Order: sequence, then C-alpha cells, then structure tokens
Amino acid sequence: MKKKIIDLTHTINEEMSVYPGNPKLSLKEVSTFKIDGYSVLEIKTITHNGTHIDAPFHMVEGAKTLDEFPLDNFLGKAAVISVEGKKDISLQFLRTFEKIISKAEFILFYSGWSKKWNKKSYFGAYPVLTEEAAKWLTKFKLKAIGFDYISIDPVTSTDMKLHKIVLSKEICILENLNNLDRLPETLFDFYCVPLKIEHADGSPVRAFAII
Repeated sequence: MKKKIIDLTHTINEEMSVYPGNPKLSLKEVSTFKIDGYSVLEIKTITHNGTHIDAPFHMVEGAKTLDEFPLDNFLGKAAVISVEGKKDISLQFLRTFEKIISKAEFILFYSGWSKKWNKKSYFGAYPVLTEEAAKWLTKFKLKAIGFDYISIDPVTSTDMKLHKIVLSKEICILENLNNLDRLPETLFDFYCVPLKIEHADGSPVRAFAII
C-alpha cells in the first residue's frame, strides 16, 4: 500500500499569527541574485512562533531543554482526538479514548481552530484541558501533547498552569499544528523534529504524519 505524507505545519511568513505580546517573525533578503549572484534570507524570530514545540525548560526552571532529548523523542506513534465544538476537554471525555492513548506516544487534539489562522478569532476561546484531565494525561508514556491552536493554556492565562503540569513530567507540548482533520482515527507515524539549538526552551518544527 502506498504511503501518504500529511504536512501538519503552518507556513512561516511575516503575516502569521503570533502569541499576543510576542515579537513577530521577520524575513529579510541579505543577498540577492541581482546584486550578489546568489540568494540568502535572514530570519529573525523567537523560539515559539509558528508550529513549534515547547521544552520542559520553557516553564520549569532547571528542567530539560530540547537538545537534551534524544532525537527519537520527536517521532513515534500518534493518535488524534477531535474536540471540535467543545469548550473544555474533561477527564470524563478523555477516558473514552484511554485505549488508544495508552498505545500512543503523541496525542494531538483537533479543534478545527487552525482554520482561523491569521485571523483575530484565532485568539478566541478554543477548547482547553481541565487540570484534572491534564494531570491524567501525564500518567501515560507520552513524548508530547499537541494542539491546533496557540497554547495549551487559555490565551488569557497568566499562571500557565497547564503548561507546568505537562512540562514538569518531561512531556513536551506542540502548538499551532495544522491539518489535523486529515488524520485517521487509528494510530499513525508522526514526526515533529525541532532545530538543534543549544539550551533551547522551544523551536519551530516541521510536523508531519505518514499514513
């Protein structure tokens, strides 16, 4: 059977949605064919713009940085759970998916929010895990938990409780994923490889699935 690759990453550009208060990404031509005979593009960004991964060190002092994880921490079997139309993601709801969660290394939550990318509504009230549900998820052998919106916490959060619950258990967080509606209900191969940045608290990733 022929395999299919599904890109789960938003394209990086200067117009893309960024977390409120964070500096926008900028792209600048520093060399051009017309002047220099070759092309070089300068990119200026923080580590949490676009489709990206949070390391535990992002919110937990002294915790692991991305470069301290082995490369295989960024690939494995994943499952997608639809939370489209929900206000919150409760433990009672998650328990119905316990069988597939127990077999997965990555859990990706599909809300449909990626369709709001580059719109003001992207920063609205997307579905959020309850604290109870987040703590329950950390009991599984997960490498990362992912979302097709801006943050695991509400965009209005000041204490980032959910970040800290998950990251303190050395489970990474993926944010701003795309195209999760194209994934199957069964387990699939998933990749979310970050840049190899020393002492990185986060990094853009090229996330994709092989079906």
